[in-house]
Amino acid sequence: MTTLTHSSDTLTRDALAVLQPGFRGTTAPDWLLRRIGEGLTSVGLFGRNITSPAQLTALTAQLRAERDDVLVAIDEEGGDVTRLEVRDGSSFPGNYALGSVDDVDLTRAVARELGGRLAACGVNLNWAPSADVNSDVNNPVIGVRSFGADPALVSRHTAAYVEGLQSAGVAACTKHFPGHGDTAVDSHHALPRIDVDFDTLHARELAPFRSAIAAGSKSVMSAHILLSALDPNRPATLSPQIVTGLLREELGFDGLIVTDGIEMQAIASTYGIERGSVLAIAAGVDAICVGGGLADEETVLRLRDALVDAVREGELPEERLADAAARVRALADWTLRVRGASGPGAAVQEGTAPGIGSNGTGSGIGLVAARRALRVTGTIEPLQEAPYVASFAPVANIAVGDETPWGVAAELAALLPGTGTGTYGGENTAAEVLAAAGRRRIVAVVRDIHRHPWMAAVLDGMLAARPDTAVVEMGVNHAEPTGSPHIATYGAARVCGRAAAEALTGRGA
Repeated sequence: MTTLTHSSDTLTRDALAVLQPGFRGTTAPDWLLRRIGEGLTSVGLFGRNITSPAQLTALTAQLRAERDDVLVAIDEEGGDVTRLEVRDGSSFPGNYALGSVDDVDLTRAVARELGGRLAACGVNLNWAPSADVNSDVNNPVIGVRSFGADPALVSRHTAAYVEGLQSAGVAACTKHFPGHGDTAVDSHHALPRIDVDFDTLHARELAPFRSAIAAGSKSVMSAHILLSALDPNRPATLSPQIVTGLLREELGFDGLIVTDGIEMQAIASTYGIERGSVLAIAAGVDAICVGGGLADEETVLRLRDALVDAVREGELPEERLADAAARVRALADWTLRVRGASGPGAAVQEGTAPGIGSNGTGSGIGLVAARRALRVTGTIEPLQEAPYVASFAPVANIAVGDETPWGVAAELAALLPGTGTGTYGGENTAAEVLAAAGRRRIVAVVRDIHRHPWMAAVLDGMLAARPDTAVVEMGVNHAEPTGSPHIATYGAARVCGRAAAEALTGRGA
């Protein structure tokens, strides 16, 4: 039982302790440092906060100068969702590629190296891995972020990822509980609903989370989704039946429970962020993630005051807020002890992005994994001359973002100087692509072509005119293979593009 002092200062410190806010800029603003001094225990980092390993290391040191045990969190899944390498593309393939290889030792090793690079820069909490079973192939937000559609496969790789990440001293945050894979709606925009029976949820959605808990995942992130079989009225993040009854009591999870971004429309447009935060803590959540969109002091103060007022008005038990804050501090203490046991992180060479060797090739385990994930249908006749790369670009979901480059053009250009490139959308035609390519061999790069009829139509027109067009699928590999050859990379990380370029040119390792 938590001992309460019932003081205004204690309430305020506990309310700040359960927030995981973001901020803008590459150095910590004064308001953030001041709030850390007042009890804020966690800070969330995004791509906008990172320019280099040296800068990131300096930023985390700045935060720790205010509080040595501060939790510095990041959304670094590798693959399509990267913050460390947001401007270059990730040196690690994502979950879908790792699941396609289905080597748990490889997954564990990739997660360990990724965790080591986070730890070296002072990051100690990663909002990863995604344990969602991607059972809806048209899922607009999970897709390649999932290890796959088979619950057993997702379960064993989720456990391996958790083990690898935490062996490097970085706490894992397994998401999105109780499973975001069977949704056709992105919770950034609206509230998804899953209407399957209780037995299906237990056998499919919950299996990877059981494995993550057994592997010792230090935290779990809740999803803003409505599961009618578990709670027909409230999304998981706000549901006592799901957060406390299912996760805490039935599954026996004793670590930190974190919300997905509270400003996502699934919560914000229905409950508002203040009301949503109060309901989440009352339901059994311990920490409120906010800052992907709302990244200012006013947001932190609004949420702090909403929690304090809810306690004073009897809507939120003081014991529940105190217990939530205690769990946050317990995880912060774990990271401090792990860091003390292992000593300072490895030095990071200034000017070298995490995961990229000084020669810029992206060599290492990430590239090894990307090469192993590659699937080729048909026969490759290696390109001898610079081709024309036509990239078909769907609108990126918010989790992935549109600032991270993807494709094979840059990697092909490094191997075949003079490679041409163009980016095409739903308004373009096959004739336009053919005209731009001229006599050059065409490499068509697509992403989730099964979800985009316009993309399939343009590609069909190209293949009718130029059947020797090589097709590279960098999303979910669901459509029937077309092209000569067809290459599936199982993700759009930079190393996936490198592996495809090597295969197309015959210049791989």
